[in-house]
Amino acid sequence: MNTSLKILLIEDDAIEVMKFNRAISSLNLSHKMVNAINGEEGLKILEQKDRLPNIILLDLNMPKINGIEFLTILKNNPNLRHIPTIILSTSNNQKDLLECYKLGISGYVLKPLKYEEYVSKIEKLLAYWSVNQLITL
Repeated sequence: MNTSLKILLIEDDAIEVMKFNRAISSLNLSHKMVNAINGEEGLKILEQKDRLPNIILLDLNMPKINGIEFLTILKNNPNLRHIPTIILSTSNNQKDLLECYKLGISGYVLKPLKYEEYVSKIEKLLAYWSVNQLITL
């Protein structure tokens, strides 16, 4: 059974947000997406218990609170640590990758340059999480 996901996209680049929305639209997916422009805004959204997402897609390089700082706060919060968090980044820095997995991410997806490859990755990522038995508290 496919589940319509509530997605929190934490991304500061407006073009990347538009690209994500365009990919969702072109795939005819019914997922609901909320965007935060940085980790600080993402944490404010997560304070609203009735709006908790099923998954978080997180960029690493952002102002105010970056992705790794956000992850550290998220994974230390017993009420939020269960939310699957997938890094969606252009960074293939091995140090970032290892640090994110140590903090408990559910996946790390490199954003490809070609739009068609990006759409394919987003389709696979969301297909997996829409059939996965998500924990809802």
